[in-house]
Amino acid sequence: MKNKPKKIGVGLVGFGTVGQGVAALLSDAESPATAKTGVHLRLLRICDVDLERPREVAVDSALLTSRLEDILEDEDISIGIELIGGVDGALAVVEKLLRAGKDVVTANKALLASHGAELLKLAESVGKQIRFEASCAGGIPLIGALEEGLVANRIDGLKGIVNGTCNYILTSMTEKQESFSRALSEAQEAGYAEADPTLDINGMDSAHKLAILAMLAFGTQVSLDNIYVEGIDRIEQTDLAFAAELGYVMKLLAIGEVHPEGISLRVHPTFLPRGSLLAQVGGVYNAVSVYGHATGETLYYGMGAGRMPTASAVMADVIALARGPDSCRCRSLSEWTGRKLPIVSIEDIESRYYIRVTALDEPGVMAKVSGVLGSKQISLSAILQHESEPAKPVPVIIMTHLAREGSVREALAEISELDVVSEHPVCIRVAEESV
Repeated sequence: MKNKPKKIGVGLVGFGTVGQGVAALLSDAESPATAKTGVHLRLLRICDVDLERPREVAVDSALLTSRLEDILEDEDISIGIELIGGVDGALAVVEKLLRAGKDVVTANKALLASHGAELLKLAESVGKQIRFEASCAGGIPLIGALEEGLVANRIDGLKGIVNGTCNYILTSMTEKQESFSRALSEAQEAGYAEADPTLDINGMDSAHKLAILAMLAFGTQVSLDNIYVEGIDRIEQTDLAFAAELGYVMKLLAIGEVHPEGISLRVHPTFLPRGSLLAQVGGVYNAVSVYGHATGETLYYGMGAGRMPTASAVMADVIALARGPDSCRCRSLSEWTGRKLPIVSIEDIESRYYIRVTALDEPGVMAKVSGVLGSKQISLSAILQHESEPAKPVPVIIMTHLAREGSVREALAEISELDVVSEHPVCIRVAEESV
């Protein structure tokens, strides 16, 4: 005789795009989750501030409420899902859910980047869990891999594309030779960029995700102030074209690395060799490479956003909680992530660099430029210059070997002051094949 499915009550806070996807999955009478796990999830309440606006997913109106208390006080609800977004309001909701004796699932990257350590500690103190698979890479099971699949590994580094909007824009600029402004408009028209895309294009969305991933991968508290952030809003088609000649593709990467002195955390545009795995990731897709001491490189790829991919990740957490503590984390996350490792400054990291110097086409120019670079112990690996009209400024492309960031910055400041240089040089980091 078959065992009856275990019934678990769920309360949903936030009935927007992702919330509707979660409601649809929870309301599916033919859900694969029940057949696979023996758990029957019951959506008992949906809380939202606006119950009247049209929605694509229909639910029983009796489930709807504007009172959070209807979830907090319902003893049949054991799992609360926070999908309202933002920080302050979401923080209050998650704290109340935990203190009311509910396990919590959230997709809120900004909340976790700002308050993740304290929320993990609160959850432990009240004997509950907070899970957040959907916060970093949409439907990609990346956090599960870090917490469980790679649990036997020391993570030495990770790097990846974690913002689909930026990846779509850079893909359009590369493949269609479009300007940044045109590619951004196209992304907005296609629904891949917000009306206000600031947090995407300035790199902060990626920084939020890197803060969470670094906390899990390296076991340390991470402040957003620890992350160097540079967006894609100043990228020019000129540099993408030169890079293509040299065999490189640009991506906005989130990078975390372990060094003998500590960890470095940064988000910035990066040139990748055209044949590398991450260089092949186009459009709105995300991909993250993780480097374990036992596994080597593992790559996680898929849709990094969207209603149903994100809802899928939320549901994975809900089901893990519903199955009971034996299926959940094997140790206290608050203990693992509670350390504070030293942060290595961006000026002390080493990278290869692409440098574009716009200079007068006359004898002695390269001697002056290379002289400055040489004085900072920066070695050149390649130089590219197209033929141009006499006496007009011409772009000269310089590729370097590994160099210290601080030295490169000092050199660029000196080069910009040369009388033969017409504008401040452009500098873009070039990634190695591995972290």
